[in-house]
Amino acid sequence: MARRLFGEISPLTYRIATERMILLRHVRNLRQKGTLAMTRPQEELPVTVYRHSSLIRRRLGNVDTELQDNKAMSLGLTAPKIDGILIAPGERFSFWNLAGRCSAKEGYREGLTISNGEPTRGMGGGMCQFTNLLHWMVLHSPLTVVEHHHHNGLDLFPDYNRQIPWGTGTSIAFNYLDYQVENRTPYLFQFRTWTTDEYLRGELRADRELPTKFHIRERDAYFYEQEGEVYRHNRVFRSERDKRTGLELSDELILENEGRIAYDRSLVRATILPARPAPRDTTP
Repeated sequence: MARRLFGEISPLTYRIATERMILLRHVRNLRQKGTLAMTRPQEELPVTVYRHSSLIRRRLGNVDTELQDNKAMSLGLTAPKIDGILIAPGERFSFWNLAGRCSAKEGYREGLTISNGEPTRGMGGGMCQFTNLLHWMVLHSPLTVVEHHHHNGLDLFPDYNRQIPWGTGTSIAFNYLDYQVENRTPYLFQFRTWTTDEYLRGELRADRELPTKFHIRERDAYFYEQEGEVYRHNRVFRSERDKRTGLELSDELILENEGRIAYDRSLVRATILPARPAPRDTTP
């Protein structure tokens, strides 16, 4: 029998372990204080690099609609904390450094969270939708992702109105699982974020026109059955093209995902193969 970790002994030891990780991240952030993005001007930058809208309330299997409404409230509280932030050359954007801890005192509510691969409830649950939005916009830019976590080995929700490839999402937890981006370019970037009744909306803006454009696409995507469980696979590529000539400058594999679906197989809209296909080369 495997020996349990300290944080797995009881709810109390889990909380102690979590608070320890939070404290350690606070110390690390203090050391990075001079390079963390903090400037928020009144004017927005002139060029839109990429914009995206994310539906707040989605059909997610048996997820309680109250949790979706609570998530909408939490996203609305967080959007102004991120909106307008500049990421100057050499600076690093930290989501939790700006968003802060979700608490009932600030108006946050319990939403959907993931624990040990299963949906559960937690204060501020659903915030990963915010970093999903930011990450999808960043993938369409030359910004460098320096910290990114995701739900390894699981496909958590069915493809109801999914707009982006499976596996390109994020997983966050205050504040030791962060989403961080570094600006290693000569350009100045800015996030704009806001909510409507239906959507979380965002724009990534820049101080001037960029010479290239990025495209994200999925390949080699399928569902298959193994030992009574259904699994999903895909590969996600990112290409960069010169805006002036249209020439493709690069086409790289950025993710290969393999995970068990965590919802009823009847919600899978694609064909479920009887076995995992043999690997094949799907590079350009």
